[in-house]
Amino acid sequence: MHHYSWNEKVTFRRFVEVCQRRIQEALLRYRWQEAAELLRNYFQSLEDKTTFQRRWAPEVIWRMGTEILLHHPETRDDDINSFHGQMKNIGLKIYLKVCLEHAFHMLCGGNLDEAHRGLTVAESWRYGGTYSQQELLKFIQAYRALLDYCTWCKKRSMMSKEDLEDHTETTVSQDLHNYFRQAFVTMQEIFKNPGVWDPFVISCVDMLEFYEDHEEALKLLEFYAYDKLFVPNPNAFVYLYTFLKKHQAEEKAIMKVLKLSQRIHQVKDLSPTAWPLSESVPSMKVMKQTQVPAMISLDYDEVQSLSAGSL
Repeated sequence: MHHYSWNEKVTFRRFVEVCQRRIQEALLRYRWQEAAELLRNYFQSLEDKTTFQRRWAPEVIWRMGTEILLHHPETRDDDINSFHGQMKNIGLKIYLKVCLEHAFHMLCGGNLDEAHRGLTVAESWRYGGTYSQQELLKFIQAYRALLDYCTWCKKRSMMSKEDLEDHTETTVSQDLHNYFRQAFVTMQEIFKNPGVWDPFVISCVDMLEFYEDHEEALKLLEFYAYDKLFVPNPNAFVYLYTFLKKHQAEEKAIMKVLKLSQRIHQVKDLSPTAWPLSESVPSMKVMKQTQVPAMISLDYDEVQSLSAGSL
């Protein structure tokens, strides 16, 4: 093993710094081939045993390498898979980030099964147990569950009309239900954490409605809209409102959703609905509360149409 002298270490670190600056310049100027060639040299930064370089070099290489591969005109899937595999081996602290990024790439290429396998492996990975890694692990679990839902949708679409109408426990229905359980149980755990979980919530509602568990679906939507665990989210009220309208809920329940939605955001698509509903509520205060957003929405639409016509 070669031991660097002090002068060699200084020279080596200067080389690394210059190499990184040149890569960044090439990226800014869209010179992808030049950046790729320089990155091969920058891999030598992993030989630097200082704490700072040992900690950050893998992530710097991963971020710059990902940018190059996404834009290089001659990038192949094999190149991306090879690069992510290499980064998983040399960057333990960024392992989960790399796995998630790789899964997204495979999804963009339509490789749902491979993405699911990659996330399943990442989900069982344990190293360090830091807070940031635990947070990343939640995302890994959430997206693996979302892929379970995608598989559930695919299998549901392949079922015959007879299978869908048959309520007995067949092999096909049991296989479908297994994917439902995998996705639903994981998502239920994810919903215990603060966050904006829109695609996961509507996925759960879709599955629950398929199994005609409307009570559980409503319970989930109300929890997502009203619970203080989550930041005020206009979409949560849109989902709840749509569900209530679909299942012909009482006007009182729909009015509650509309009134609360107005406190956090002007939900343009819902405000006009509040006006006809308010006619059945003998309260001038409620009428004023619902009329103002409706007028704002109408004004907004008129301004938009005028702006579009003047272009």
